[in-house]
Amino acid sequence: MPHFTIEYSANLDGRLDMAEVVEVVRRAAVETGIFPLGGIRVRAIRCEHYAIADGKKDYGFLDMVLRLGEGRDLATRKKSGEHVFRALSEHLDPLFKTSKFALSFDMQINDKETSFKRNNIHEALKAEAVHG
Repeated sequence: MPHFTIEYSANLDGRLDMAEVVEVVRRAAVETGIFPLGGIRVRAIRCEHYAIADGKKDYGFLDMVLRLGEGRDLATRKKSGEHVFRALSEHLDPLFKTSKFALSFDMQINDKETSFKRNNIHEALKAEAVHG
């Protein structure tokens, strides 16, 4: 953990480079200093079918949810969330200037008793740091 999932309206294709968007989010998550590097995941899912507001086809959205493990206090979560949201929002400023667009971001805490994981990336990063 943390896992960021971005859902976005298909009409953003051609107006937004999603590879850049996921990299902006990944980099901002690293910058917070509170997430283990080997646990960061950012994925984007294109929503082909959607309806927004009064149904006009030119409205767009990007909704991001962060799932993270327990153990961080509210102040830490809020500060890191604000940092990630600010980086994403600033990256999307041009879209706000040229389109009708909605951006949202929510954080969800996974219950450790019902969150199951298997990951060998942490060990690979440690080994790489030691051996180059």
